[in-house]
Amino acid sequence: MADHEVKNLSNECKEFLLSLPKERGWLHLPQYQYQGFWCARADIVQATIAFQRQFQARDSDIVVASVPKCGTTWLKALTFAVVNRHRFEIEAHPLLTSNSHKLVPFLEVDLYINNRVPDFSSKFPGEPRRLFATHIPFPSLGTITKSNCKIVYVCRNPFDSFVSYWHFVNKIRQQSIGPMSLDEAFDRYCQGLHPYGPFWDHMLGYWKESLKRPNNVLFFKYEDMKKDVVSHLKALAKFIDYPFTEEEERNSVIEDIAKLCSFETMKELEVNKTGTFVMNVEKKILFRKAEVGDWVNYLTPMMKERMSKLIEEKLGGSGLTIIVNPELADS
Repeated sequence: MADHEVKNLSNECKEFLLSLPKERGWLHLPQYQYQGFWCARADIVQATIAFQRQFQARDSDIVVASVPKCGTTWLKALTFAVVNRHRFEIEAHPLLTSNSHKLVPFLEVDLYINNRVPDFSSKFPGEPRRLFATHIPFPSLGTITKSNCKIVYVCRNPFDSFVSYWHFVNKIRQQSIGPMSLDEAFDRYCQGLHPYGPFWDHMLGYWKESLKRPNNVLFFKYEDMKKDVVSHLKALAKFIDYPFTEEEERNSVIEDIAKLCSFETMKELEVNKTGTFVMNVEKKILFRKAEVGDWVNYLTPMMKERMSKLIEEKLGGSGLTIIVNPELADS
């Protein structure tokens, strides 16, 4: 374990880590399997446990959830804009000067990292509802699973989410240990050996809960959002109890929010070109292409066959369908 990784770990956590399955991580640190999913670093295990022990969910809370690189940055922005649309004018909106990851903090890799005890009384001044985000699978969400808070989940085609994550990780790795090959990364992803994976367990956890409790879990598909963001914004607003009025629809408020939160707008903002967000990752690497079907430029026919069989094996019979052919989706 690297020195900088150890310094923020309690003795209790260090001892606990010895009992967990461990694999070589995507970066230069080991990853640990905790409650059936993989944590990219030891301090994320500690932060997740702290969150589970300490966090008290409120029925008024809103939680944005996803597998990494599935549209999290976008959905955070959309959710923040919907909830706070009466507080801010578009021309002077916080999203123009703050990255959405700052406005909607992650529970595990932001609020509870490094043995922090969050001060929620000062974290959300003036905001009508507490907005959080997480990559943690549903069964491990602690008091959130027993609350009536609203969870909005975004699912993305595993082909595209894998390619996006591979690029993301390699941009971090290039500063130190060099890139990971596509073959190695793909093999790990298909084995479920990626942060918060396996992806199929992650998806199914939220999918099944959305069927069981549709008033509490809203399940979006990234590809469908790309096709029609306006209808998804309306569904989102209604779900979290901030429905758009007829007057707002006539005045193009929904379209204005969609444009404000679009990939094209966010990528060109100075705030998203410089500086870092959680865990000192550069914000500029958050924005690459945001396309549907980009995976065809990277994956071989054998890779496509392997991933397709995996999706059918793991998701078949669940009712959750995944678009794997880009010609069927709008890019």
